[in-house]
Amino acid sequence: MKEWILQLDFPGAAELRHQLDRTRVVALWGSDSVSVDLRVMGDVPSAPIPNGVVPVTCVTVGESGELIGEIIIWTEAGLLSGLEYAWYGDEPPTSLPEKDRILIP
Repeated sequence: MKEWILQLDFPGAAELRHQLDRTRVVALWGSDSVSVDLRVMGDVPSAPIPNGVVPVTCVTVGESGELIGEIIIWTEAGLLSGLEYAWYGDEPPTSLPEKDRILIP
């Protein structure tokens, strides 16, 4: 999923794509959460971007095309640090969405 979202070009995208093969999930955000903390292993170039959210808009849609959430990628010190699935509604998701449910407008 991260590689598909990071296919877009923005300052730092090439460096973040280079980090993907060395990125590991190190923690869940909560026992029922599908959002995760990431850690880039080894020595890789950091992206020249500020800490925080990667500048890509990525929404998720339901079976009828309605907006149900968004995928947010986080960085710290130019390295991938988190993958968040923020949902709209009362019930949290139990899994990450399928690729065909992710739109990058």
